Amino acid sequence: MSDTRSNELFINGKWRAGGSKATLPVINPATEEVFASVASATVPDLDEALASAERSRKAWSSRPAKERAEILVAAARILATKIEAAARDLSAEQGKTIAEAKGEYARAVETLEWNGRHADELSAPISMGPNRMVVPEPLGVVAAFTPWNYPAVLIARKLAPALAAGCPVILKGAEETPSVAVHIVESLRQAGIPDGVVNLVFGVPVNISRHLLSSPIVKVLTFTGSTAVGKQLATLAANNLQRCILELGGHSPVVVCEDADLARTIPAISEYKFECAGQSCNAPSRILVARSLYEELLSRMTDAARKIKIGLPDDPVTEMGPMANARRIEAMERLTTDAVERGARIETGGARLDRPGFYWPPTILTGVPKEARVLHEEPFGPILTVAPFDTLEEAIEEANATEYGLAAYFFTGAADTQKKLTNSLSAGAVSVNYLKGVSADAPYGGVKQSGYGYEGGEQGVRSFQILKMVNGLGSFG
Repeated sequence: MSDTRSNELFINGKWRAGGSKATLPVINPATEEVFASVASATVPDLDEALASAERSRKAWSSRPAKERAEILVAAARILATKIEAAARDLSAEQGKTIAEAKGEYARAVETLEWNGRHADELSAPISMGPNRMVVPEPLGVVAAFTPWNYPAVLIARKLAPALAAGCPVILKGAEETPSVAVHIVESLRQAGIPDGVVNLVFGVPVNISRHLLSSPIVKVLTFTGSTAVGKQLATLAANNLQRCILELGGHSPVVVCEDADLARTIPAISEYKFECAGQSCNAPSRILVARSLYEELLSRMTDAARKIKIGLPDDPVTEMGPMANARRIEAMERLTTDAVERGARIETGGARLDRPGFYWPPTILTGVPKEARVLHEEPFGPILTVAPFDTLEEAIEEANATEYGLAAYFFTGAADTQKKLTNSLSAGAVSVNYLKGVSADAPYGGVKQSGYGYEGGEQGVRSFQILKMVNGLGSFG
């Protein structure tokens, strides 16, 4: 493997440049300077990846699940030894703080290990009673597309269960954060993954997706990203009836009830919202607070946002680094301008910082009219709206008044209110008095325009399996 400053493709067990030798620039979002490059795959490169994955399919799927598991666990342990250096690479590429990058890699290690430890049991036949059983079988070659915001976690959440199930994978890593895919794939190589079972490509995303999904070799598409791109990929996948696992956009509400403990609520929201500069599809984006607490919450939330230390991501005192690219700054400017022009008020933030890098401060908007874009488009950045409600029914209606349904959060100690909100909020995940990332053992997926299918836990492995029903066993015995 070459120096990680020049990130290569990994095809049929070998690191190499793209066929045309073309590369794409990698930009440090804290300086706006090009500091690395990533190889760009050609059509012949993609064809070789497809052929390599298909050649490896039968041997990998028939390999005992216990042996596949051993490779995943070994890769997790190898990756754990690289976290310090890998986190610095990720921070330089994406802009998140070193602490955030280390935490993300720790979750990736956990995900590889969990899937390894459970691969054997999740590949075993399932008894359905006398003379019947379900036999899990791998679906086949997987095309996995991962984004730049949480690349380590999301690569692990796609690679690990697919490999545990016995499926080869062609991974399209994010060109903005290529080192992450390189570190994880190299850990698998060092752990003994057979040639062709994992292939890594980078390049022009639309060209790669069209070519891979046009091939009948690919049996599964797994993608995390925007709803618009997810729909495009699902349309392509329909031609070959490829199974789709799509984790798409989010616009998550936080309902703060009148009995909420603000001393716990404010730090929980602030920490989770502004992690990764708000560039998370399940980060809270809309606070709906009981009117009796509105003024106090707004004051304390605004104060917490103003106190967040913004700076270079490798500075230990920095709590929030830059956004990942210029596109995100443009989106923040567009959403903020639209809201203000429609009558919203900026409580804090609201303008790009005057310094090198893609820095946008924590921004809180109030008095946002229902037609404002920020209430309908996924902000995917450090913008948070705050609005009061008078009744729980009003809060539920407003929380669900979006096409997205990935996550929802609420704070209350009342058991009956907890039950009502849990049953009424339209989201794939609902959290009570709690805002944290998803653990490796938990299934995760969205509803409405936030996608379908599941990643994580048992359901994550089942996403890459055929559950073959076998009837009549022993009927002639």
